[in-house]
Amino acid sequence: MTKKKLPKSLRKYIRKEKAKIARKALSLKEKERLVRLLYERMGIKVDKKLSLNNKENNKLK
Repeated sequence: MTKKKLPKSLRKYIRKEKAKIARKALSLKEKERLVRLLYERMGIKVDKKLSLNNKENNKLK
């Protein structure tokens, strides 16, 4: 069973908002908190283990 994708316009909006957050926020925890809030405002469920630090995630795999 495949997951349903978000509309292209919504994905584009989220991508732009995440870029704004990345420019503004100083700490990684602050960025993660702001991204979670973004997804919550959009009504999108987020996994508990959402992380913006891809380097750490790649090491675990």
